[in-house]
Amino acid sequence: MKDLLASVFSGLIIDENEQNYFVQKGGVTFRLAKEEGEHHLGEAVEGFGYQNQKQENVLTTNIPKSRKGHYAFGTVTGSRRDLGVFVDIGLKDKDMVVSLDELPTMRELWPKKGDRLMVSLRVDDKERIWASLADEKIFKALSKNGTEQMKNQDVTGTVYRLKLAGTYLLTDDFYIGFVHPSERYQEPRLGEVVKGRVIGVRPDGVLNLSLKPRAHEAISNDAAMVLTFLERAPENKIPFTDKSAPEEILQTFGISKGQFKRALGTLMKQRLIEQKDGFTILVKKPN
Repeated sequence: MKDLLASVFSGLIIDENEQNYFVQKGGVTFRLAKEEGEHHLGEAVEGFGYQNQKQENVLTTNIPKSRKGHYAFGTVTGSRRDLGVFVDIGLKDKDMVVSLDELPTMRELWPKKGDRLMVSLRVDDKERIWASLADEKIFKALSKNGTEQMKNQDVTGTVYRLKLAGTYLLTDDFYIGFVHPSERYQEPRLGEVVKGRVIGVRPDGVLNLSLKPRAHEAISNDAAMVLTFLERAPENKIPFTDKSAPEEILQTFGISKGQFKRALGTLMKQRLIEQKDGFTILVKKPN
């Protein structure tokens, strides 16, 4: 049974009812939904085997890209503090779990709903299917080497590794990017999709990236930082307004109260934020 789960195999249709075919392989029976296609008794059919949320054996001919030995991006659908995060790999009645053992120690750096994780699947001794994160070797094998001509280009990428030295991500064009802590306002989450620009290329082809605005965009620099805080804050609000103490503003944002007020003014003119009951609240995300 363990060998069949999270794998692609061919089984024989031995029975059917109105909704399902029943496919047997190695003495184990799997249910195949008839809505996936027409088949006949005695026919061999290839599919992906797994157990759904009800612990029923299911075979699907819609084979997911993530499986044993195969890595692909899945979308995070939620999390459970005592278990890990749930990832949609394309199965209609089952999300896979990335164990908390593979996630950052700091809970705030866990992936959130909508983030992306590159995973394959594994089956433990209790025949439970887990999603496993791709390691550095997988990303190296997938990636291309950057070139000097890429300097100052804008890139979008998915964070896949968090280290004290900085953040690693895979761009949409399959380059590996590195963000030094000095080139970001806050540490991105694992699985977060971020936008940056190329500020250099290492000898090994890794792109050095900055998540901060360009120098000529300095007018919006402080506003961009406040936006970053708001986008990452619970409920998209922070307990700071233009009435907050200068010391608190400096300690949290590293800028003066005057700079903070100008940043808020810029964002309010663009109708991106509002101040209410001692909070600054993000009401509209920038395009």
